[in-house]
Amino acid sequence: MINQLTLKWTEAGVHQTQTIQNGQPSKNPETVRIGRDPAKCDIVLSHPSVSGLHIEIFFDQELQQFGVRNLRQSNPPVVDGKILALENVKLNSGSRIHLGQVELEVVSVSGAAVAKPQTVLLSGPPIPAYSPPTGPSQYGLQCPKCSRISPYAQLNAGCPWCGTSLAAAASVVLSP
Repeated sequence: MINQLTLKWTEAGVHQTQTIQNGQPSKNPETVRIGRDPAKCDIVLSHPSVSGLHIEIFFDQELQQFGVRNLRQSNPPVVDGKILALENVKLNSGSRIHLGQVELEVVSVSGAAVAKPQTVLLSGPPIPAYSPPTGPSQYGLQCPKCSRISPYAQLNAGCPWCGTSLAAAASVVLSP
């Protein structure tokens, strides 16, 4: 049986849908990576609040379920209203994944064994409840070479300090 997970999202006013199958060819074996960097990611999102390499979705053969793993410490995703720190979380039909300001919705999971909702694949410290910011979040890009943070307007111009391309820069939330 082929296990599949289908994601949908809207970016720049365009509705997108992508189906992921366990074992499909990808840039990182056994996972589908999502982020802004086309060299490292299988699903590329262009919004500047998304990190160059943000998350990976994988199929756990033992548990027969799809999960998501955070790949960014400085810009963690929010899955079903909870910040995803270092653990893996099961994805269900209806799960919502926020990568910066982009929301991905799991519209279907098929072929996977039915398990109890909210099953955590690997446990860790308790996750504080997520409260959305009261105002718009401010994001910046951290240069991969000199580590200085630039505004998103610099994305196409490069780092103003060292000139390095910011296409694969880490997206970081700026303190108020």
